[in-house]
Amino acid sequence: MPANKKNVLTTGQVAKICNVAPRTVSKWFDSGQLPGYRIPGSRDRRIPLDQLVRFMRANGIPLNGLDAGATRVLIVDHDAQTCEAICRAVARDAGYEVSGASSAFEAGMLAQSLQPQAIVVDLDLPGVTTRGLSRAVRSSPEVASARLIGIGHVLGDNRGQALLQDGFDAYLPKPFEVRRLIELIEAAPGNSGAHA
Repeated sequence: MPANKKNVLTTGQVAKICNVAPRTVSKWFDSGQLPGYRIPGSRDRRIPLDQLVRFMRANGIPLNGLDAGATRVLIVDHDAQTCEAICRAVARDAGYEVSGASSAFEAGMLAQSLQPQAIVVDLDLPGVTTRGLSRAVRSSPEVASARLIGIGHVLGDNRGQALLQDGFDAYLPKPFEVRRLIELIEAAPGNSGAHA
Protein backbone atom coordinates (compact mmCIF):
# COMPACT_ATOMS: atom_id res chain seq x y z
CA MET A 1 0.00 0.00 0.00
CA PRO A 2 1.56 3.33 -1.02
CA ALA A 3 2.42 5.49 1.96
CA ASN A 4 0.51 8.49 0.63
CA LYS A 5 -2.89 6.79 0.83
CA LYS A 6 -4.98 8.17 3.66
CA ASN A 7 -5.47 5.82 6.57
CA VAL A 8 -9.00 6.81 7.66
CA LEU A 9 -12.04 6.60 5.36
CA THR A 10 -15.64 7.83 5.38
CA THR A 11 -18.53 5.37 5.04
CA GLY A 12 -19.11 6.72 1.52
CA GLN A 13 -15.51 5.95 0.54
CA VAL A 14 -15.75 2.47 2.09
CA ALA A 15 -18.98 1.89 0.14
CA LYS A 16 -17.22 2.76 -3.16
CA ILE A 17 -14.27 0.54 -2.32
CA CYS A 18 -16.46 -2.43 -1.39
CA ASN A 19 -18.98 -1.72 -4.16
CA VAL A 20 -21.95 -1.61 -1.75
CA ALA A 21 -24.46 1.02 -0.65
CA PRO A 22 -23.38 3.44 2.11
CA ARG A 23 -26.26 2.12 4.22
CA THR A 24 -24.65 -1.34 4.13
CA VAL A 25 -21.39 0.09 5.47
CA SER A 26 -23.33 1.83 8.25
CA LYS A 27 -24.92 -1.50 9.20
CA TRP A 28 -21.51 -3.20 9.30
CA PHE A 29 -20.26 -0.37 11.52
CA ASP A 30 -23.31 -0.28 13.82
CA SER A 31 -23.30 -4.07 14.30
CA GLY A 32 -19.61 -4.03 15.26
CA GLN A 33 -18.50 -6.09 12.24
CA LEU A 34 -16.45 -3.18 10.86
CA PRO A 35 -14.51 -1.35 13.62
CA GLY A 36 -14.24 2.41 13.50
CA TYR A 37 -15.28 5.51 15.40
CA ARG A 38 -17.69 8.42 15.28
CA ILE A 39 -16.54 12.01 14.94
CA PRO A 40 -17.29 13.70 18.30
CA GLY A 41 -20.41 15.82 18.16
CA SER A 42 -21.68 14.28 14.93
CA ARG A 43 -23.10 11.07 13.55
CA ASP A 44 -20.33 10.77 10.94
CA ARG A 45 -18.43 7.49 11.06
CA ARG A 46 -14.76 6.95 10.20
CA ILE A 47 -13.14 3.62 9.35
CA PRO A 48 -9.37 3.09 9.77
CA LEU A 49 -7.87 1.64 6.59
CA ASP A 50 -6.18 -1.26 8.41
CA GLN A 51 -9.55 -2.29 9.92
CA LEU A 52 -11.17 -2.13 6.49
CA VAL A 53 -8.47 -4.33 4.97
CA ARG A 54 -8.93 -6.92 7.75
CA PHE A 55 -12.70 -6.83 7.26
CA MET A 56 -12.41 -7.21 3.49
CA ARG A 57 -10.02 -10.15 3.79
CA ALA A 58 -12.22 -11.86 6.40
CA ASN A 59 -15.29 -11.50 4.19
CA GLY A 60 -13.68 -12.32 0.83
CA ILE A 61 -14.12 -8.82 -0.61
CA PRO A 62 -11.51 -8.12 -3.33
CA LEU A 63 -8.92 -5.56 -2.23
CA ASN A 64 -8.43 -4.09 -5.69
CA GLY A 65 -11.07 -1.40 -5.01
CA LEU A 66 -8.84 0.27 -2.43
CA ASP A 67 -7.38 2.66 -5.00
CA ALA A 68 -10.83 4.21 -5.38
CA GLY A 69 -10.60 5.43 -1.80
CA ALA A 70 -7.89 8.04 -2.35
CA THR A 71 -9.69 11.22 -3.37
CA ARG A 72 -7.27 13.95 -4.41
CA VAL A 73 -8.41 17.57 -4.13
CA LEU A 74 -6.65 20.74 -5.25
CA ILE A 75 -7.66 23.97 -3.49
CA VAL A 76 -6.69 27.20 -5.27
CA ASP A 77 -7.05 30.48 -3.37
CA HIS A 78 -4.94 33.64 -3.79
CA ASP A 79 -5.01 34.19 -0.01
CA ALA A 80 -2.43 31.70 1.30
CA GLN A 81 -3.91 31.64 4.82
CA THR A 82 -7.42 30.96 3.54
CA CYS A 83 -6.07 28.29 1.22
CA GLU A 84 -4.23 26.58 4.05
CA ALA A 85 -7.27 26.74 6.34
CA ILE A 86 -9.57 25.18 3.71
CA CYS A 87 -6.99 22.48 2.92
CA ARG A 88 -6.62 21.57 6.59
CA ALA A 89 -10.37 21.47 7.22
CA VAL A 90 -11.17 19.36 4.14
CA ALA A 91 -8.33 16.91 4.86
CA ARG A 92 -9.43 16.61 8.50
CA ASP A 93 -13.17 16.25 7.87
CA ALA A 94 -13.11 14.10 4.73
CA GLY A 95 -9.73 12.36 4.87
CA TYR A 96 -8.86 13.46 1.33
CA GLU A 97 -5.38 14.01 -0.01
CA VAL A 98 -5.51 17.80 -0.24
CA SER A 99 -3.01 20.16 -1.85
CA GLY A 100 -3.17 23.93 -2.04
CA ALA A 101 -1.99 26.57 -4.49
CA SER A 102 -2.13 30.36 -4.28
CA SER A 103 -1.55 31.20 -7.96
CA ALA A 104 -2.80 29.98 -11.33
CA PHE A 105 0.75 28.97 -12.32
CA GLU A 106 1.26 26.92 -9.15
CA ALA A 107 -2.19 25.37 -9.58
CA GLY A 108 -1.39 24.35 -13.15
CA MET A 109 1.86 22.68 -12.12
CA LEU A 110 0.21 20.83 -9.21
CA ALA A 111 -2.79 19.76 -11.29
CA GLN A 112 -0.53 18.07 -13.84
CA SER A 113 1.35 16.07 -11.22
CA LEU A 114 -1.47 15.34 -8.73
CA GLN A 115 -4.26 14.67 -11.23
CA PRO A 116 -6.94 15.62 -8.67
CA GLN A 117 -10.51 14.36 -8.83
CA ALA A 118 -11.75 17.79 -7.71
CA ILE A 119 -10.42 21.32 -8.17
CA VAL A 120 -11.80 24.07 -5.94
CA VAL A 121 -10.95 27.54 -7.27
CA ASP A 122 -11.29 30.98 -5.71
CA LEU A 123 -12.94 33.05 -8.44
CA ASP A 124 -11.05 36.18 -7.33
CA LEU A 125 -7.75 34.67 -8.46
CA PRO A 126 -5.81 37.51 -10.17
CA GLY A 127 -5.33 37.30 -13.93
CA VAL A 128 -7.74 34.40 -14.47
CA THR A 129 -11.13 34.35 -16.20
CA THR A 130 -13.62 31.65 -15.32
CA ARG A 131 -14.07 30.67 -18.96
CA GLY A 132 -10.30 30.49 -19.51
CA LEU A 133 -9.87 28.43 -16.37
CA SER A 134 -12.62 26.00 -17.33
CA ARG A 135 -11.19 25.59 -20.84
CA ALA A 136 -7.70 24.98 -19.46
CA VAL A 137 -9.01 22.28 -17.10
CA ARG A 138 -11.28 20.59 -19.65
CA SER A 139 -8.59 20.52 -22.33
CA SER A 140 -5.96 18.90 -20.08
CA PRO A 141 -6.06 15.08 -20.22
CA GLU A 142 -4.74 14.83 -16.63
CA VAL A 143 -7.62 16.79 -15.08
CA ALA A 144 -10.38 16.96 -17.73
CA SER A 145 -12.74 14.78 -15.68
CA ALA A 146 -12.12 16.57 -12.36
CA ARG A 147 -15.07 18.24 -10.63
CA LEU A 148 -14.54 21.98 -10.98
CA ILE A 149 -16.00 24.02 -8.13
CA GLY A 150 -15.91 27.82 -7.98
CA ILE A 151 -15.85 29.66 -4.63
CA GLY A 152 -16.03 33.40 -4.05
CA HIS A 153 -17.28 36.24 -1.86
CA VAL A 154 -19.55 37.85 -4.46
CA LEU A 155 -21.24 34.81 -5.90
CA GLY A 156 -24.99 35.05 -6.41
CA ASP A 157 -27.22 32.83 -8.51
CA ASN A 158 -26.67 34.84 -11.72
CA ARG A 159 -22.88 34.53 -11.51
CA GLY A 160 -23.26 30.91 -10.40
CA GLN A 161 -25.38 30.05 -13.44
CA ALA A 162 -22.80 31.73 -15.67
CA LEU A 163 -20.12 29.52 -14.07
CA LEU A 164 -22.14 26.41 -14.85
CA GLN A 165 -22.50 27.54 -18.46
CA ASP A 166 -18.73 28.09 -18.56
CA GLY A 167 -18.13 24.43 -17.61
CA PHE A 168 -17.94 24.50 -13.81
CA ASP A 169 -19.69 21.64 -11.98
CA ALA A 170 -20.75 23.64 -8.93
CA TYR A 171 -20.26 26.88 -7.03
CA LEU A 172 -20.26 27.93 -3.41
CA PRO A 173 -20.37 31.45 -1.95
CA LYS A 174 -17.85 32.38 0.76
CA PRO A 175 -17.97 32.04 3.69
CA PHE A 176 -19.12 28.41 3.66
CA GLU A 177 -19.22 25.38 5.90
CA VAL A 178 -16.57 22.80 5.03
CA ARG A 179 -19.23 20.07 5.12
CA ARG A 180 -21.03 21.81 2.23
CA LEU A 181 -17.85 21.93 0.17
CA ILE A 182 -17.26 18.21 0.82
CA GLU A 183 -20.82 17.47 -0.34
CA LEU A 184 -20.11 19.28 -3.61
CA ILE A 185 -16.82 17.42 -4.07
CA GLU A 186 -18.59 14.09 -3.52
CA ALA A 187 -21.62 14.89 -5.69
CA ALA A 188 -22.23 12.48 -8.53
CA PRO A 189 -20.75 13.44 -11.91
CA GLY A 190 -23.30 15.34 -13.94
CA ASN A 191 -24.98 16.72 -10.80
CA SER A 192 -24.27 20.23 -11.98
CA GLY A 193 -25.66 23.30 -10.40
CA ALA A 194 -25.17 22.23 -6.81
CA HIS A 195 -24.68 25.27 -4.67
CA ALA A 196 -25.21 26.51 -1.14
